Amino acid sequence: MRETVHRHLGKVMAGVGLAAAGTAVMAAVTLPGTAGADESGGAGGGPGTGTRAAAQSGQGLDEVRPGVVAPVPAEGEKGTGRDPLTDDEIRRVERIARTGRLLSTGENVAGGRGPQRLSVDLAEPEAGELDEPDPPRRADVTFYDYRDDSLVTRTVALDTGAVERTAVSHGVQPPLSRAENTEAAGLLIADPLGAGLKADYKDATGRELISPDQLLLNGAVYRAVPGGQPAVLDSCGEHRCVRLFPKVRNGPWIDARRLVVDLSTRKVGRLERH
Repeated sequence: MRETVHRHLGKVMAGVGLAAAGTAVMAAVTLPGTAGADESGGAGGGPGTGTRAAAQSGQGLDEVRPGVVAPVPAEGEKGTGRDPLTDDEIRRVERIARTGRLLSTGENVAGGRGPQRLSVDLAEPEAGELDEPDPPRRADVTFYDYRDDSLVTRTVALDTGAVERTAVSHGVQPPLSRAENTEAAGLLIADPLGAGLKADYKDATGRELISPDQLLLNGAVYRAVPGGQPAVLDSCGEHRCVRLFPKVRNGPWIDARRLVVDLSTRKVGRLERH
């Protein structure tokens, strides 16, 4: 890892991102832009263009009226039809979906009470409701329960607040949440196999890496393949495992693709070169 970063560090710091081969998640990463870098004038004009135009039209500076920005309308508590879920709806259905046995026996990524929330999405209408002008609104709330490595999806009716159905599956690994990437980074930093990551961070910044908050994190689910990983990672796919793509804040990417964190067992493994 250390050797790879040294080879790419100059290019990365010049603005070229690390391309993670075969990893589509990297396509979603956006590097900081340069908006507002040139505020001296508008498009096609230099400094003072607006002032000269006002003078030529017979207007003094005091006569130029300031622009008016319309206030953003407050979001209502409830959406209608196929409108996206409002913040209020998301909070409400998550609270409803997390109740009962799922709350009392479920376990999140940090080992705390209750399952790990992954997503809250507007559900598709039922087959018999497709022609209705205003079909009932429902939300699918998805959790990962680390107690038994299960994916739990609960469908909640927004009008009544009833949990209409619950689906539980194993071996299904949807994209990772921010909390899971953060937990994986914490485990990696604390593990002996994270020594290279910490050394590369210090090379890039001159500071010690002690917390995931010092990094920008993306991650991809890792699934085991026969003979493709050490025994500690053989259950990845049944377990929740993550390959991290860390980036120094305002700095370079660090190539950690050979390190995999099994969040279910809280262990770290290193993939061999092929």
